[in-house]
This record gives sequence, structure tokens and C-alpha cells, in this order.
Amino acid sequence: MLSLTNLKVATAHLSSRKKQAAIAIMSVMFGVGMFIFMNSFIGGINQLQADLVFSNLAHIRIYNEVQATRPDFVPAKAQQVVHIRNPKNIQYTEGIRDAQQLADLLQARGGFLNLTMQVNEAVSFKSGAVRRSGILSGVDVAREKQLFDMGKFIQQGSWEDLNTSSNHIAIGMGLAKKLGVSLGSSILLTTTEGVSKSFSIVALLYTGNPAVDDNKAFVRRTAALQLLSKHQSYATDIQINVADFNAAQSAAQALAPLVPSHYKIESWQQANEQLVAGNKLRDMIGTIVPIVLIIVAGFGIYNIMTMTVNEKIKEIAILKALGFGGRDVVEIFLAQAVFIGILGGIVGMGLGYLLSSMMAAMPFKMAAAQHIPIQFTFKTYMSGFFIGFFITMLAGYLPARKAAKVDPVQIIRG
Repeated sequence: MLSLTNLKVATAHLSSRKKQAAIAIMSVMFGVGMFIFMNSFIGGINQLQADLVFSNLAHIRIYNEVQATRPDFVPAKAQQVVHIRNPKNIQYTEGIRDAQQLADLLQARGGFLNLTMQVNEAVSFKSGAVRRSGILSGVDVAREKQLFDMGKFIQQGSWEDLNTSSNHIAIGMGLAKKLGVSLGSSILLTTTEGVSKSFSIVALLYTGNPAVDDNKAFVRRTAALQLLSKHQSYATDIQINVADFNAAQSAAQALAPLVPSHYKIESWQQANEQLVAGNKLRDMIGTIVPIVLIIVAGFGIYNIMTMTVNEKIKEIAILKALGFGGRDVVEIFLAQAVFIGILGGIVGMGLGYLLSSMMAAMPFKMAAAQHIPIQFTFKTYMSGFFIGFFITMLAGYLPARKAAKVDPVQIIRG
């Protein structure tokens, strides 16, 4: 435990070298502040990207995958010559025909945030002489809103109006611009089977994701089933969100035994490996760069503490001659490092918060975001403080060990 005498000596050393102490504190402040700012910025970017990606992408998807392999028409040991012209894949089942039963089974299993069924189909949209191809998504309006928070993407109209009529439709702003339509306009939708129906636009949405904004439209699921002549238990996709999207892979593995083998269950990590790699790379940059800055600041503190030891070498020799031991000398210099580390860390957290707040206030338009994304988390601030404090203590301990080994007789004679 630090004695009162050692504390007084440490305070005297710091007060006699105020400029050096201030520079050391500023070094810690800068390192901690930049660590917090960089991690907050990278965290905000990752969160914004997650919001954009998951605006229409569930954490887990169950669907009927078309097999790319062709069936083996001819046995390998056939003795006759067989000529097969233009072989094709035959898909004997389409979509998920027992979707409601499977959804009920998964819902009973629980362990996730929400679940919904979708009916997705390639269609063409027509307004006047303008025709565009795209995707029609038949959805459970309430569950879709819970799963993807669709309300925040609505620019005009109301998402809930899809439930009021079977001929109501919501489309992306980009698609509306291509078709030259607006809220309240009517568009003609035609399926690949040639079935056509007129829909009235009750909502325009903008997610920042071109795959949705420029190509997709939403109707309620019963309207899509009627248009495609499918029964009520039919769906092309079952979409599931879990509490933590980073745990989607393990959640998908846990649910896999409940899903029939002819359907595929896929986490977003499996479907978007490049996105996962990009997130990991940004996290690495956001951690390594700030830590390097704190280490550089630590070298500055080490140099300052080493200079202090060299300048106070005679005082250290006198203290040891008066009966102070090597442990006392280490405590004196570590006490100075503790003061520098705590004060620099606290001021550094304030600097990090100030920089983050200033950046967060800057206008930045992307999807639903109006400002530069910054993520404020308690963990980031505590990590910055303790990493800065540890580096400061290490930078103070090494010169302290040198000071503890001083031979007072040689110093006084010299």
C-alpha cells in the first residue's frame, strides 16, 4: 500500500515538472480520445450498414432451393448407346407447401425475436407505356413491420394501408420514379404465368438499398396467394430474426433439425460472406489503429518518466541514503504514472465524447440516416480508459525499476 510519505514525494516530483506532467497527461488524453472516437465511428458505420442490409434481409431464411445438379438419366454400367437431347432440371416441388405447419413448429421452438412468411415472385409492372420487371413480395403486414421495422422507411402514405384492401400495393421510390407514378396512382402487375391485376399505390418507401427501392413491391400475403393461385399454407420464404444477428449462424444450426431436408435453412452470414469479411476488417482497423496511437503515447510517457528519473537521480540517491528502499522508489514513480493515467484517461474520455458528438452532428444523408453514424457505448469508453491506464502504468514502471536499482554511494561520489 502506498505510504503518505511516498505520495508526498511523488506529488513534489510532479509539481516541480509541471510542463512535462502536462505533456504526459495530454499524450494519454489524445490516445484515449482517438481510441474512443475511432471505435465509436467504426461502430456507427457497422450499425448503419447493418440497418441497410437488414432492411430487407432476415437473419435466417428458410426456402426451397433449386438443385443445380442434373439427374442421372443413364446407369453408369449401361451397355447400350443412349442419346439424350436437351436435358433439363425438373423441380417437383415449388416453394414451401407446408409453410404454415413449419412456421408453427418453429414458433413453438422459440428462441428468436420474430418470424414471418413471404410469397416472392418475379413480375412486371406497367404504367401507361412504361414497363419494368421486379419482385412482388406478399407479406404479413404486421409481422413484416415487426421484423424489418418497415414504418421507418415509408416516405409517403402508410404501411398499414396494405391491410385495408387486396388491391393495395407499396413500392420503392426508385421503382415509382422509373414508372412515373406517385401515391394514389394505379399500376398493372403481370405474373410470369400471364395473370394481370391492377393495384393502387398506398405507400412509397425508401430504404437506401437499391435492390428494394428500385425493384420491389409489397402486397398483403393473401393478395399474392390469390394472384398466384396458391393455397393458404404456401410460401416461398420463412424469415426469422434472432435477438443478436451475430448469433444467427448458431441459431440456424439449432433450428436445422426441425426443417425438412428438402428445404434449406441459411443464416445471413452464409449468404453474405463478403459482408461478414468487411465487418471484421473494419473492426480490426477500428481496434488496431487506436491501440497503436495509445502505444505511441505510451512511448512519450516513457521518455518523460525516464527524463524525470535522470534529472532526479541525485534526489533518489539521497532518499535511498535516508533509508528509502527500492520498493519505495518504485511506488513514488508508479504514483506519478497513476495520476497521469487517471487524469489523462478521464480527460481523454471527454475528448472522445466531444469529437464523437461533433461528428454525429454533421449532416450525412444515407437511407434513413440524417447524420454521420456514431455509436455511443459504455464499453468503448471503459475500454479506452483502461487500455490507456495500463499503457501509462507500464510506461511508468520500466523507469521506476531503473530508479530502484540506483546505488546512492556511486551517485553521491560521482
